[in-house]
Amino acid sequence: MPTYRGGRHEHGQNFLTDTTVIDEMIDIVADTSGPIIEIGPGRGALTTPLQSLDRPLTAVEIDSRTVEHLQGALATDVELVHADFVRWPLPTTPHVVVGNLPFHLTTSILRKLLHSPSTTTAVLLVQWEVARRRAGVGGATMMTAQWWPWIEFTLHRRVPRRAFRPEPTVDGALLVLYRRPRPLLADQDRGAYRRFVHDVFTGRGRGIAAILATVVHPRRRSAVRGVVARAGVAPDALPRDLTAQDWVALYAALGRQK
Repeated sequence: MPTYRGGRHEHGQNFLTDTTVIDEMIDIVADTSGPIIEIGPGRGALTTPLQSLDRPLTAVEIDSRTVEHLQGALATDVELVHADFVRWPLPTTPHVVVGNLPFHLTTSILRKLLHSPSTTTAVLLVQWEVARRRAGVGGATMMTAQWWPWIEFTLHRRVPRRAFRPEPTVDGALLVLYRRPRPLLADQDRGAYRRFVHDVFTGRGRGIAAILATVVHPRRRSAVRGVVARAGVAPDALPRDLTAQDWVALYAALGRQK
């Protein structure tokens, strides 16, 4: 293992040092196919074992010092890019993304990956609470609900802060985003569906039945309670409590008729 000194504060660098977590991430990537893109290789804790998968590998690093360090340590066929991943254009061909994300950039990086139709899988180390919310544990966020028909969010494990150097102030988690090979809704529904989810999350009312009655077309209001019951959703459930299947069922029955 390389020697891990403190990462640069301005880049949110907390290097991953736990070999068990590293091995688990590599195993998940190994079960995928296609070129690999690594976000922020740092000292190469993931990059080095990723090379053994014998697949095209691109490592995107913002820190010039780190790029300089890696240049002599990686195989010659690894493409090392000095760039800000948030602004770097992703390939338009299918690929897998892996990375230990700077916690302060998690949301912007997630949005970039979600909007990339060519990213088939993303294996990410993020903050524990972010991973729980994205995976719908203890309540899903609007962002998760808006993407669920096309993306599956899976929380694999909690990663204690001692697995990083320097230690962050919170625990991390291993979160995997899988683009569904068979989406729960067609791509042409994406805009209307996302507006429907937004309206429900921001709507007024105590429980999903009451909220839906305020956001659907007036002629559909009388059908709301029946639709909710047939979907198997409790009328007093909150938007954060719904599953991907719940959202799809409610949208299919009520959202398209708005």
